[in-house]
Amino acid sequence: MTATTPRSSTPGWYTADDCDLVEFRAVVEVETRLEDHPHADAVEQGVLVYGDRVRDVPAAGPQRRELQAELARALADGPGIVVFRGAFEAGVVDRASAVFRALIEEQKAAGVTGGDHFAKPGANDRVWGALDKFGVRDPEAFADYYANDVLALVSEAWLGRGYQVTSQLNVVNPGGTAQRAHRDYHLGFMDAAQAQAYPAHVHALSPGLTLQGAVAHVDMPLESGPTLYLPHSQKHPAGYVAFHQPEFTAYFDEHRVQLPLTKGDAVFFNPALFHGAGSNVSADVKRMANLLQVSSAFGRAMETVDTAALSSAVFGVLARRRAAGTEEQLLRNVIAVAAEAYAFPTNLDRDQPVGGMAPQTQAELLARALDEEWSQDRLDEALAAQAERRRSALR
Repeated sequence: MTATTPRSSTPGWYTADDCDLVEFRAVVEVETRLEDHPHADAVEQGVLVYGDRVRDVPAAGPQRRELQAELARALADGPGIVVFRGAFEAGVVDRASAVFRALIEEQKAAGVTGGDHFAKPGANDRVWGALDKFGVRDPEAFADYYANDVLALVSEAWLGRGYQVTSQLNVVNPGGTAQRAHRDYHLGFMDAAQAQAYPAHVHALSPGLTLQGAVAHVDMPLESGPTLYLPHSQKHPAGYVAFHQPEFTAYFDEHRVQLPLTKGDAVFFNPALFHGAGSNVSADVKRMANLLQVSSAFGRAMETVDTAALSSAVFGVLARRRAAGTEEQLLRNVIAVAAEAYAFPTNLDRDQPVGGMAPQTQAELLARALDEEWSQDRLDEALAAQAERRRSALR
């Protein structure tokens, strides 16, 4: 991926000083050239649009590999975003939409208000964990939907084999307001201070671990607020810190692009691309999109670890050592190994973010128990409750 040398006074770690708007403009204010992408049908507002030429490529063989290499270049060193016109058949989309609408109505009947990472709770209609809910509710429709070869084509192009798909259904109703420009999972789900705690090479690697996508489940004219994008912005190396800076937000608001979508169109983009949902100023369009997050197989550990049991086991030792005056950093080091220190994956129906972008981690729970001098029983009950919240809604 394209990157430049960080200017930070602490080599290898990004700070706000590395967020230079002049350098950012030099990265993004470039032309997306159709001739560099022979399988694309068009360039619209700097975004590569694919259609008929992709459908002419055989499902296997060297031509498919050439197309995948082109898509990977487009996502890494090109505009960072590709649109596939007519990627999903309208009838297949409608069957999936019927399942999603039923799930939404059941949530409302149950009084469930879904939380949201980038909008006020309840402003939109959300179905978290939509992948397995969809598949269990209507396996035939699920099989027809996820047999889609465009999804497989671009997922393998960016992540290789062994990828895992997750899905969150989002409906932005009339009156829904625009999101602030941001980057996406992983580092994009952190505030600036949290992102700065990760070294520069992790900022470069993070976008290669996920692929973001969205399938239009209704026609999305501009007034319905389809997603806003800033092509080429994924190439700014300190962007996971920069998108929190007001001058970068202002630049995005002035220069972002927005493409109308037709039902069945699919958009895929590098998670480091600056983007945000637009405002739905339409009178009657409920903008429904299936938000796809495809994850690399390489984000997983080789062994399973029962961190709940391990956290419970070491708690007494940590409490006794703290009472004996052991240095705090040494206690935190043990917590980092014994407990799950990352909030995801989880069940966002039950384990919703509170006061931030992510739910409490197991490590944060263990540290709190230590700080507040909980009893062993109280910690064990809290660990069990947290584990239950994180389980799939199907179990």
